[in-house]
Amino acid sequence: MPSAHLQTYAQRAQKHANPAAKALLETIERKKSNLCVSVDVTKQADFLRIIDVVGPYICLVKTHIDIIEDFDPSLIDRLRELSEKHDFLIFEDRKFADIGNTVALQYSSGVYKIASWSHITNAHPVPGPGIISGLASVGRPLGRGLLLLAEMSSKGNLATGAYTAEAVHMARTHRDFVVGFIAMRRMESVPTPDASVVDEDEDFLVLTPGVGLDVKGDAMGQQYRTPREVVFESGCDVIIVGRGIYGKGSDAEVQAQAERYRKEGWAAYEDRIST
Repeated sequence: MPSAHLQTYAQRAQKHANPAAKALLETIERKKSNLCVSVDVTKQADFLRIIDVVGPYICLVKTHIDIIEDFDPSLIDRLRELSEKHDFLIFEDRKFADIGNTVALQYSSGVYKIASWSHITNAHPVPGPGIISGLASVGRPLGRGLLLLAEMSSKGNLATGAYTAEAVHMARTHRDFVVGFIAMRRMESVPTPDASVVDEDEDFLVLTPGVGLDVKGDAMGQQYRTPREVVFESGCDVIIVGRGIYGKGSDAEVQAQAERYRKEGWAAYEDRIST
């Protein structure tokens, strides 16, 4: 059974063939941060300000670029500049969910041209493996990586059981482009239709939303777990935090929360690899 989560991020980076996964693991190790901040605000100025404040503490920023009300292409240039300034990668949380030809166009074209700037994106496996082929036709030549939504953190979601198993199966048959999952736990033990494709070199990243230190849920069904529960107990690799960091008020408070979550996430990881 693969045991990638018991190795250091640096050890895993050495073996990863996908450029985006390798870069993310190297960034995590270099910055001693497994924190991804999800910046879900609607104005350019707020978006850039928050990213600039949390940038030193994160390995990855998660965006929903289509919620920016005053978007223009120059925003991408400034986002890239912040990525280079603070040494983090970009994850556009697009959640593609259509046939291969359509998602290839959504990924490469239109107003946002996501593949040109987002190191990592994600997709629902609902349409079947064609969605991976479509996205890979655009992203693989650019060195991008794809996450599949195997599980979700919202109450009552349908990403369970056979759905999760099919997501894992699809990932295992497209390991050159699928680098991991949005999930609540490690996926190695999930039974799939063809267990023979599992091997000791399997190393899928697990990025986990629904992480919070101060609350257990919200009015819209989101459920929260602590960094220790996510990283140490469930073996996940990256914690995704949003309002728990940038909803705290002043820039100084946002900065303090980012460091708080970075510290908690890293401590949980160090405990995990030492046991």
